[in-house]
Amino acid sequence: MFSKFKQVLPKSSASDQHVLALDIGTEYVKALIAKVDGDELQIVGVGREHQGLSDMHSGAISDIGAVVRNCEAALNDAEQQAGFQAKKTIIGIAGELVKGLTNTIRYKRPHPDVPLDVKEMEFIIEKVQERAHIRAQKQIGWETGNTDVEIKLVNSAIVSIHIDGYKVSNPIGFQGKDVSIQIYTAFAPMVHIGALERTAQELDLDLLAVAAEPFAVSRSVLGADASSNFTAILVDIGGGTTDIAVVSDGGVEGTKMFGIGGRSFTRTIATDMDLQFDDAEKLKVNIDHENLKKDVREQVNKSLDKTLDVWINGVELALSEFDAVDHLPNRVLLCGGGSSLHKITEVLQTDSWYKSLPFTRKPTVQLIHPSEVAGVVDMTGLASDHTYITAMGLLRVGCDTMVGGSDKDKLRDKFNRILSS
Repeated sequence: MFSKFKQVLPKSSASDQHVLALDIGTEYVKALIAKVDGDELQIVGVGREHQGLSDMHSGAISDIGAVVRNCEAALNDAEQQAGFQAKKTIIGIAGELVKGLTNTIRYKRPHPDVPLDVKEMEFIIEKVQERAHIRAQKQIGWETGNTDVEIKLVNSAIVSIHIDGYKVSNPIGFQGKDVSIQIYTAFAPMVHIGALERTAQELDLDLLAVAAEPFAVSRSVLGADASSNFTAILVDIGGGTTDIAVVSDGGVEGTKMFGIGGRSFTRTIATDMDLQFDDAEKLKVNIDHENLKKDVREQVNKSLDKTLDVWINGVELALSEFDAVDHLPNRVLLCGGGSSLHKITEVLQTDSWYKSLPFTRKPTVQLIHPSEVAGVVDMTGLASDHTYITAMGLLRVGCDTMVGGSDKDKLRDKFNRILSS
């Protein structure tokens, strides 16, 4: 049936500026098709399909065939709405073994009186990436017990550049001896990336890039503004994982992921109340429904609280690992289907979890609304809540990859677009 539809719909030509974002989550596949108009992305097609229990595991694909079928269903809806097939695709990657690191390298220039040029900057960036790769390899090897696991760079972006202690946005032409550059890099195991590449191949899509999902969420709120001073903690709670990104003055300080998401809450309910997973999910989703019996609601809340204690400890541990920052941002912004659970917002707002962390004051907590996503306009009215934020961020990463650098771009824009691909 899907192939018949694809024969009817025209393909977006190579000259057309359209991009497709595939957010392959544990619970849902989301497909967004957008038209690129300068720095603005206009969503013209939206599709969503539920995933089976065994299709994904902790944010990673475990059944390629099933995921391809789910993607086809989501793509069909998006393409029918857009009226064409978009081929250029960006796919998100999540999971506990996706490692996002911010590395700083201090480089003493042999000829400080000679102005910096692009070639020298490329050399410095290459050194930072080499160092980050070694760190990520060691960390993933330690966690998996396999020191030979193969990893690949998925995203990289400049956080800050200093020359002799002076912060610059475009270092080209500056003289000076000490160059300090911070670059965010995200790495993932090749086995996970390979599964996504195979999925794109099965769907006959042109894969522009694979993007770490917390990085994509940060791009959703930063948009195309390289001089943004946006500062916040971004928490994407999916079905299988919770992804955290710390953004300071428009730069991604780092990302962390841990394997507790919406399905963990459901499984606890199912175990405690001896229910099937689908029945437990219904209870979780309808916890505030007026027709739910009082004793049942109390049982569900007890189970939710049990998992919530573990989840909030995961958040504390993840944030405690950002030891390179002087203090954490005082805004916490939530997205993803798991953040629909009201108790998560409540515990972040009322509990004392933040007191052992370097906050200057109690953080504020709120959901990210699609209207707050920079430079992305939903023309369909269907990408209407916080569950679509990651997919919107993937559109921005895809646009960065497509556009590339131009003569009028600042160096930071150019490198960020090159490094993101």
